[in-house]
Amino acid sequence: MSTVAESVAQHLLDIKAIKLSPSEPFTWASGWKSPIYCDNRKTLSYPKVRDYIKEQFAAAIKEKYPEVEVIAGVATGAIAQGVLVAQELDLPFIYIRSSAKNHGLENLIEGAYTPGQKVVVIEDLISTGGSSLQAVEALRNAGCEVLGMLAIFTYGFQKAVDNFTAANCQVDTLSNYNAMIDLAVKEGYVKPEEVEKLKAWRVSPETYK
Repeated sequence: MSTVAESVAQHLLDIKAIKLSPSEPFTWASGWKSPIYCDNRKTLSYPKVRDYIKEQFAAAIKEKYPEVEVIAGVATGAIAQGVLVAQELDLPFIYIRSSAKNHGLENLIEGAYTPGQKVVVIEDLISTGGSSLQAVEALRNAGCEVLGMLAIFTYGFQKAVDNFTAANCQVDTLSNYNAMIDLAVKEGYVKPEEVEKLKAWRVSPETYK
């Protein structure tokens, strides 16, 4: 029986939410060269995939954070994912903008919440953790108690681990880079000789070529 990490990785590869190209790397907005491109918004276009992810998120939250009162999504990639999870758990939903609106009420957090409420944050992808932790900080500044964060996928950078530890924020993911590599080799998405390039990128992404 496959694990959740393997099953999610299989879904992401099958629908091409994850694309692998060790020989012709992608260029991220940061300028980093990368052998992987991950767009988890694609999961929303596939009912069976989005249902599976929603169900796994909900099961993890019930197990780890039974006291949760509000589900929060990080804009923009995790808004829809968060709504699905909140609906599954019959809980209120809010979302956190990347920056405050420059008009109206200039909200950074959208939706109804009360300071002191216990919140679980939903994210679609963890890279360095910077934008994800900005959302956590915004919730804490608003008086919410952030129990933890759950994401679909993580690249597993040490920098992200260090950032979440420094912020005292628990983070768990449904799948991860190691599970994806193992499956990609087994299923023939990449050649065995390309694995070392994939592993080298994860160790030092800023110098990858």
